[in-house]
Amino acid sequence: MRSTKIVATLGPAVSSEAEIADLFHAGADVFRLNFSHGTHDEHRDRYQAIRNIERDTGRSIAVMADLQGPKLRIGTFLDAAIELTAGQTFALDLDSAAGNCQRVNLPHPEIFAAVTIGTELLLDDGKIRLRVDDLTAEQLTTTVLTGGRLSDRKGVNVPNAVLPISSLSDKDRTDLEFALTLGVDWIALSFVQRPADVLEARRLAGDRASILIKLEKPAAMDHLPELIDMSDAVMVARGDLGVEMPPEMVPILQKRIVAMCREQGKPVIVATQMLDSMVTAPAPTRAEASDVATAVYDSADAVMLSAETAAGDYPVQSVEMMNRIIVEVERDSRYHAIIAASHSDPQATTSDAITLAARQVAETIMAACIITYTTSGSTTMRAARERPQVPILCITSTAGTARRLAMVWGVHAIHIAQEQRFSAVVARATELARQEGFASSGDKVVITAGVPMGTPGSTNVLRIEGIR
Repeated sequence: MRSTKIVATLGPAVSSEAEIADLFHAGADVFRLNFSHGTHDEHRDRYQAIRNIERDTGRSIAVMADLQGPKLRIGTFLDAAIELTAGQTFALDLDSAAGNCQRVNLPHPEIFAAVTIGTELLLDDGKIRLRVDDLTAEQLTTTVLTGGRLSDRKGVNVPNAVLPISSLSDKDRTDLEFALTLGVDWIALSFVQRPADVLEARRLAGDRASILIKLEKPAAMDHLPELIDMSDAVMVARGDLGVEMPPEMVPILQKRIVAMCREQGKPVIVATQMLDSMVTAPAPTRAEASDVATAVYDSADAVMLSAETAAGDYPVQSVEMMNRIIVEVERDSRYHAIIAASHSDPQATTSDAITLAARQVAETIMAACIITYTTSGSTTMRAARERPQVPILCITSTAGTARRLAMVWGVHAIHIAQEQRFSAVVARATELARQEGFASSGDKVVITAGVPMGTPGSTNVLRIEGIR
């Protein structure tokens, strides 16, 4: 009965089928395969384990392939590391020779083309800050603003520049094709800066998977409405976003992104460091619990665990804790008041009219649940956009649709055989509502469907049905 979903990342700490099953039973709805780490064979084994669990439990489970994206890194040092002091001069160049305390290789000509005098570069997740004072086509001369230890192959961020590179590296294209061959439901696209990045991923993926964009670059904020419109879902990736933007801006952007996704009816995930202390401790800090709760109060579709489940010491406890926080928030009367005050205006479509009416009717007659019969999942997504006070039971004849909807707020999706008559849909819907524990004898349910049956985007029927 929990509406907000949980995304759990798999990795060395949770890799076997038994371990993945433990996370599923603890409350994970979506599993993330992080292609920044692990081999294709490891991801294949984990994917197959998830599908085995899905078969054994009869529950649709979503699988997300998170592509690494282009990684910008410095080269190596003669002594593996150096110490930089604020105020000193330090150069980055295209020379592949090992670096020292005066210079290091930066093997990315695109950065040299994008920066200008005064541009700041962030190294090692922002621990080192440099300002560009002079530049040529082959060298950047900088002043160290924030010093510290700098070692081999640390990452480079360029917050105030749009880099002329694709969000898909050669590795990403190989990983993308492999993930699509596996049959993943969601492709998470990293390093999105502009609409063209989404178009390229969409062209490569076709209709084999839905596209989720990770908002982690300041440049993406300049195209936010268009990027959300072009994607199937959005992730607020607060890690890199917090490196490239002032920390005080991240909560504001998080709320803005979640609100815009709600308005457009696109699923949105809040991610990164949600229960970070549980990587090494059996309980979170109170601030972390509050962070998860804030995302739930904001009505995010899902919250995500990264290192907590992939590499942490307490993966199952992390999912259980996140589940408990969500449940408590969703029991709070203020949560329902916030949801009731945040409904967006419907679009002038039959589908929006039906889903709006379904919520209003369900709340008026105190229905046990709303049941959507869908092919593509679009009507169910619109029903979730309404954030009804009752669960949404989605019935679909498409297995991929049921799996993708496992990430959507309030939706419990079930894959069944195609029904040809509306009367058969009604009978099957009421049977499943009782079977799945959403309704019992004497309850009423609200059913939406499209006639003729099996036509995507044709939702045009609303019916109230009693459970016998």
